[in-house]
Amino acid sequence: MSNLLQHAHSVHIPGFLPLAMITVVLEMLWRLLVAGKGYNFRSAGSTMLIALGHTVTDALTALALAPVFALVWHFAPWHFSMHDWRVWVIGFFVVEFAYYWYHRFSHEVRWLWASHAVHHTPEEMTLLSAIRLGWTNLISAGWLVYLPVMALGFDPRMVIILLALDLRFQFFLHTEARVNLGPLEWILNTPTHHRIHHASNAPYIDKNYGGALIIFDRMFGTFAAERKDEPLRYGLDHPLGTHNPLGLVFGEWRRLLTDLRRAPSWYAAARIALGRP
Repeated sequence: MSNLLQHAHSVHIPGFLPLAMITVVLEMLWRLLVAGKGYNFRSAGSTMLIALGHTVTDALTALALAPVFALVWHFAPWHFSMHDWRVWVIGFFVVEFAYYWYHRFSHEVRWLWASHAVHHTPEEMTLLSAIRLGWTNLISAGWLVYLPVMALGFDPRMVIILLALDLRFQFFLHTEARVNLGPLEWILNTPTHHRIHHASNAPYIDKNYGGALIIFDRMFGTFAAERKDEPLRYGLDHPLGTHNPLGLVFGEWRRLLTDLRRAPSWYAAARIALGRP
C-alpha cells in the first residue's frame, strides 16, 4: 500500500518486459531504416539511467507511504470485494478518473510539474520516453489524488494492479508510428492522442491527459487533435539543454527553487509553487 502511481511501475506483468524490449528494437529500426527520423542514442542512454534511478526512489517511496495508504483503507466505511468482477469494472473507471486528475494537476500545479516535467524532456517521441520518470514524486505529493479511491473502499491491491495495467498500456502510446484504431480513437487513448500530449506547441500544451481512456479529456474540455498547419514539436517549451540525468531530473526543481528564493513573501512563494508552471 505504497505510492500507488509509482509502485505500480514495479508490479510484474508476465511477458511485458520481453514484449517491450522487442517493440523498442523494432521502433528503432523503423525510425532509422524506414521513416528516416533518426534515433537519439544519447537521449536513450540518459533515459535508461533515469529509469534505473527511478526504480530506487520508487522502492523508497513505497516504504514511506505504505502506512498512509493502509490507514486510509482501514478506516473506509466499507470494503469492496476483490473477488467481484463488477468491482473491478467500476474500479477501472474510478482509477482512470483519478489518474486523469493526477496527470492534469501534474501539468497545472508547478510543484507537481517539477517532478512530472522529467517525462516531457525527450525531444523525440519514442517508446523509451515512457520510462523517463521523475524521482521526486514523494515530495511533489501527487499521490494524494489516490487517497479518495481507497477511502471509498477500493482495495489498495486492486488500485495498484489497475494502475499497473494502465501504465503498461501507456508504454505503447509513446511512438511516432502511425497507428489508427478507427472508432476506438473516440474512447481509448492512442499514440495519435498521446503525441499531442507530448508536443510543446502552444495549441497542444496541457491536452490529452488520459491514461487508457480519452473520454475524460473529451468530457472536461482538455482534448485536442493534431492540426495539419501545426507540426508536432516535442520536449519542454523551455528546454533544459542537457542530457545529464541529474540535470534532467532536478532541472525544473532548480528553476522552481530559484523563483521561490526570489519571492518577496511567503504568500508570493506559495502562489508560485501552487500556480501554473
